Amino acid sequence: MSRIRLYDTMTRQKVDLDPADPKRVTMYVCGPTVYGRAHIGNARPAVVFDVLRRLLRHEYGAEHVVYARNITDIDDKIMAAAAAEGVAPKVIADRYEAHYLADMGALGVQRPDLEPHATDYVAPMIAMIADLIAKGVAYAVPGHEVLFDIAALDRYPVLQKQQRDQMRAGSRAEALPYKRGEFDFVLWKPSTDGQIGWDSPWGYGRPGWHIECSAMIAAELGTTIDIHGGGLDLIFPHHENEIAQSVCAHDGAPLAQVWMHNGFLSMVETKMSKSLGNVVGVDELLAAGWHPEVLRLALLSAHYRQPLAWTDELLIESKKRADRLYRRRGNAPPAAGMPDANFVAALRDDLNTPAAWSRLSEIDDPAVLAATGQLIGLLGQGADTYFRTGKYEGPAGIGIAIGSFSRVADPVPRSPEEIELLITARTAARARKDFAESDRIRDDLAAQGIILEDGPGGTTWRRA
Repeated sequence: MSRIRLYDTMTRQKVDLDPADPKRVTMYVCGPTVYGRAHIGNARPAVVFDVLRRLLRHEYGAEHVVYARNITDIDDKIMAAAAAEGVAPKVIADRYEAHYLADMGALGVQRPDLEPHATDYVAPMIAMIADLIAKGVAYAVPGHEVLFDIAALDRYPVLQKQQRDQMRAGSRAEALPYKRGEFDFVLWKPSTDGQIGWDSPWGYGRPGWHIECSAMIAAELGTTIDIHGGGLDLIFPHHENEIAQSVCAHDGAPLAQVWMHNGFLSMVETKMSKSLGNVVGVDELLAAGWHPEVLRLALLSAHYRQPLAWTDELLIESKKRADRLYRRRGNAPPAAGMPDANFVAALRDDLNTPAAWSRLSEIDDPAVLAATGQLIGLLGQGADTYFRTGKYEGPAGIGIAIGSFSRVADPVPRSPEEIELLITARTAARARKDFAESDRIRDDLAAQGIILEDGPGGTTWRRA
C-alpha cells in the first residue's frame, strides 16, 4: 500500500503518515464553539478533514480509524449569548450545536466517531491541571486564576517558529500583575455565583479554553495521536498551548505525530470573520438555492493549505463542474466500481484536490466516476434532480432558482459553444434511444433559459 504523505506544520515539510497502530489510526480536529451559526469559512476544516477521514478509512479500513472532533460548549461567548437571552448556557450550546451538525451534514460531512463535549470532561481537566501544578509548570493565584508557566519550557512556541520577542511585538496577551510571564495562559478561571462553574481545589470556576482539548485527547485517544488538525488561526495560541500543557503532563511525549492546518477562506480581500461582519452562513447559501454538493466542491477546489477566495464566480464554476460530472456519471450507482487509482494517489499526496479534480475530468467509466466521487462525498444519488432542473429544495422545502450568495437569482449563463456541445450529446443520446438522458439535457438547458427546437434540419436553440 502506498503511503499517505501529509504536510506537517511542526517540521514544515511533507512526511509519511506512520500510525503508531495501523489498526487504530487516530485523528483529532478542533471543532466549533457553539454560540452562533456556522459560516462557510467554518465549514472548510469540517469538509477538509472529512475528506481525510474518508481517505484514511479507504486505506486502513473503516473499523481502524478513530476520528474525534470536539464541541466547546462552555465559553465566555456562550455565556454572554445566554445572558442576553436570559437562558442557561446549555440552551445556547444545544441550539447551535444542532444547527452546526445540520449544516455540516448537508455538506456531506459525516459525523465523527467521537464528539466529546467540554462540559463532560471537567473532571479530567481538573486532574490534569493539578498534575501540572504538582510538576511545577503551573501555578494558582488565589482569588484569580490557575496559569501555565511558560518559563518552564525550553521551547515555546514550536509550531509558529517565532522567538518570544517577535511574538511580543504583535501579542494581545494581557500583562496582568499576578502573572509571572506575559504569555502564561489560563488553565482555570473563577466563576461568580451567577455563572456556570464547577467546584475545584482552586475554588468554584470553569476551565480555560486550551485545557479541554488536551484532556479530551488523553481521555479518548491516548497520549500521542497520529494527526491533529484545525484551521490556520488555531496555530497560536491554541495549538501551541495544547502542546505545552500536554507535553508537560505526559513527561515529554509529543501530543501528535502530524500537525495539519487548513488555510483561510476569504471574501474580497479580507479573511472571513464574524468579528468583521463579512461572513455568509452555510444556511444562507442553502436557502439561496445552492446545492450542498456545489458548496462542497467549491470548498475543495483549492489545495486545503492555500487561501480560498469565496466569490460568485467560484460558485458558478463549481456548479458547471458538477453539471458535467453528473452528466458523465449517468445512473451508475457508486457501488458498481472502485475509485480511480490516480485520483486516490493525488489524495495521498497531502490531499491534492486540484490534481484529483484534473484526474476526475479524465475518467470515462461512469461506475468508476461514481465510486471516485463517492470517496470524497460527491456524486451522490440524491442530487440528480437538482443538476437536471437547476433547482434545489432548500431547508424550508421551497424550490429556489440557483443564484449567488448575494442572493442574485439570475440564471447561470452558458456559452454558445457549451450549448452546442450539449445539443450534440443530446442528439447522440436520442440516437441510442437513451431518452432519459436526452430529456435531462433538454430540461437542464430549459432551466437555464435555453429553449431547444427540434426540426427536420436538426436541433436549434434560442434564449427564452
